[in-house]
Amino acid sequence: MNSYPELQPAARVLLGPGPSNVHPRVMRALLSPVVGHLDPDFLRVMEDIKKLLRLVFQTSNEITFPVSGTGSAGMETALANLIEDGDEVVIGANGVFGDRAADAAERLGAKVHRVEAEWGRIVEPERLEAALKALRKPKLLLVVHAETSTGVLQPVSELGRMAHRYGALFAMDAVTSLGCLPVEIDKWEVDACYSCTQKGIGAPPGLAPVTFSTRAMEAVRARKAKCRSWYFDLAMIERYWGADRLYHHTAPITMNYALYEALRLIAEEGLEPRFKRHLENSAALKAGLLAMGLELAAQEGYRLPQLTAVRVPDRIDDAKVRADLLRLFNTEVGAGLGPFKGKVWRIGLMGESSRRANVMLILSALESALTAQGMEIARGAALLAADRAYNDA
Repeated sequence: MNSYPELQPAARVLLGPGPSNVHPRVMRALLSPVVGHLDPDFLRVMEDIKKLLRLVFQTSNEITFPVSGTGSAGMETALANLIEDGDEVVIGANGVFGDRAADAAERLGAKVHRVEAEWGRIVEPERLEAALKALRKPKLLLVVHAETSTGVLQPVSELGRMAHRYGALFAMDAVTSLGCLPVEIDKWEVDACYSCTQKGIGAPPGLAPVTFSTRAMEAVRARKAKCRSWYFDLAMIERYWGADRLYHHTAPITMNYALYEALRLIAEEGLEPRFKRHLENSAALKAGLLAMGLELAAQEGYRLPQLTAVRVPDRIDDAKVRADLLRLFNTEVGAGLGPFKGKVWRIGLMGESSRRANVMLILSALESALTAQGMEIARGAALLAADRAYNDA
């Protein structure tokens, strides 16, 4: 008879593009008793999760809840409900996740107009407007707020009003931004937004917070045909998360417990202090990287505070550096994707992982790994630069 060992995964320092580390309070929440998905105790948790998500999304949208699935499930929910066959859709594509949204929209029957930009650069809003203007009846504009594959922060504050001028809805991918930097759904006139739990929110992966405006829900209810996805059909799911409590599927009870506790931590910290923490740690990390002679991959002026893409120097073995970080320092960073494969490292400082100690750890670890491959770095310069950034904050 085969014998299988007890689970004993290492407790890593997670400084990649996700997941991020999880607060002990969130882990304890996972140990809470499992109850039925219509149990009064769980229904109270559901109501508080909706309220807390509205706080983090900065919205009053009634339809705000976590989809049972990862961030990609949130994307599918937004697109499957808002798109019908033949709809004209404009999507900004400057990385993996813009490309993914375009692929998903095409599979749902949309006629997709991709507005592409070089990896590492924003999609210029003027080009998005030109694409909308060229269409007779655009249905949807979608952009990625924080492009995880490149570290680019897309300007979005005026895109909702712009989309509405052309009769289109505005959807936004906030998978890597929610909980790390402002996501102002109502102020920016975002009609649909989706995120995940394992990055800025600081819970394990498995749920996808979404929010839909009144305008978006009017479009959902005016569909000519049923949503192509049964599982992600908002017309049915809203009746489970709403007052009807109509059974749709068995929600992942313990994952919702974890999300609830992670959102409580955000509320306790406060949104502005949380955003300030991410900005300060990012500034220190970037100062240290530049002091080592490393280059940042994202366009200057549009760099994410929570995810930094760093160019791999010439003659440095990308995979060996990442392996050394894991083996010697118990620390994970992300590899490059697509055109950036083998060319960048992606360092995440998201949620619970965004700590001064982690900034100093990764700078020290990188200095060690790079000097081991013969790169000349002034010893301690990175830590001094990071210290100065903290002192100037």
